Amino acid sequence: MAAMAVALRGLGGRFRWRTQAVAGGVRGAARGAAAGQRDYDLLVIGGGSGGLACAKEGKPLKLMHQAALLGGLIQDAPHYGWEVAQPVPHDWRKMAEAVQNHVKSLNWGHRVQLQDRKVKYFNIKASFVDEHTVCGVAKGGKEILLSADHIIIATGGRPRYPTHIEGALEYGITSDDIFWLKESPGKTLVVGASYVALECAGFLTGIGLDTTVMIRSIPLRGFDQQMSSMVIEHMASHGTQFLRGCAPSRVRRLPDGHLQVTWEDCTTGKEDTGTFDTVLWAIGRVPDTRSLNLEKAGVDTSPDTQKILVDSREGTSVPHIYAIGDVVEGRPELTPTAIMAGRLLVQRLFGGSSDLMDYDNVPTTVFTPLEYGCVGLSEEEAVARHGQEHVEVYHAHYKPLEFTVAGRDASQCYVKMVCLREPPQLVLGLHFLGPNAGEVTQGFALGIKCGASYAQVMRTVGIHPTCSEEVVKLRISKRSGLDPTVTGC
Repeated sequence: MAAMAVALRGLGGRFRWRTQAVAGGVRGAARGAAAGQRDYDLLVIGGGSGGLACAKEGKPLKLMHQAALLGGLIQDAPHYGWEVAQPVPHDWRKMAEAVQNHVKSLNWGHRVQLQDRKVKYFNIKASFVDEHTVCGVAKGGKEILLSADHIIIATGGRPRYPTHIEGALEYGITSDDIFWLKESPGKTLVVGASYVALECAGFLTGIGLDTTVMIRSIPLRGFDQQMSSMVIEHMASHGTQFLRGCAPSRVRRLPDGHLQVTWEDCTTGKEDTGTFDTVLWAIGRVPDTRSLNLEKAGVDTSPDTQKILVDSREGTSVPHIYAIGDVVEGRPELTPTAIMAGRLLVQRLFGGSSDLMDYDNVPTTVFTPLEYGCVGLSEEEAVARHGQEHVEVYHAHYKPLEFTVAGRDASQCYVKMVCLREPPQLVLGLHFLGPNAGEVTQGFALGIKCGASYAQVMRTVGIHPTCSEEVVKLRISKRSGLDPTVTGC
């Protein structure tokens, strides 16, 4: 958490703000703030998606994913008559520079938008002095004391390092770092089974790098496990190597500069080693709360996760302090939910709205080489909530039209709809594995959000020939045991 945005517009439409350099005068200034002399109407701690959404009302991984998809299309091109010499080399430096320039342009755009909206931006490290006051420290050590009537915490999370593993911090990187590498990471070991781990491994394999994923337990925990298995199968069949049931114990740098990783097979206890150019940790994220001094403001956190506890209105244990996004206990760690939660919160605080964020049926996509989009309940969640006898699952394999001419393997292209068994068979969840899964899922998310039934989806006319139409052609139930294969779009 190194950035803070402060909204300046007063409720009466006038701008009122004051900054105070603090040198030994923090206590006195804090007393003034406590007495009701506030600098701002709203103060937002955190410069991520949720924080910016609050203050003023890209995702690099997706760009890397796009680079890998283009590599696949180049391989398909000769089948469509394009005379492209194979293999086509990939230039990491050029890609990285383009992605980094895009991120920099976004950051500059955010700064301009904040200024246009009369928002004061402070690039400082913030911590609470009391429930209305924050002390910020700039890079040069200068302190600034800021107070506000309302404070929103949107500091997000940071990648977790396994500090118990020898050499992990010294020699490893995280997903945040890989986007800023000027040179190719080369032969890479990705440790973890989260969607971030699989997305990183997928695009590294896609641009031609030797990539291995080390998974201790199960992949994509919290997602539908049948779909997760198919994601792994597709990645494995297209070059990504997997070490299942293994846990790293040590990372050492060899004299030639390579990294030697030692790991243990969790089933047999046998130890093994491998040599890599890069070790990427993708084992989860930790909330950025430890340096906030939340106890001075009286904000309660979970003792297990250190995430902030909030109610349905995003309110913390302190009435005028709120929290949104990844820093909050029990919320999806997704950029769009943080953005919408931030906008709705500010509209409630200053716009007279009463609308609350609805965290049910939030669509998302895992940008693995074969994309996995989903909305609603997984099959496991549906069974756990309603019972096996009350759940019906319609499913089918399919072959995208764009896979036919190039002769691509479509064995993992699959869609399933999880429904209640009793009429009108309310749709509980939709899971789609295939090209453009995000676009497909986004379209059907509205219907599911509005309470669509299986019959309504089946009465929807599909657009031919698209992958999306496979959703409205689902006629085979898992209970029937019939072959769910659909040939061609």
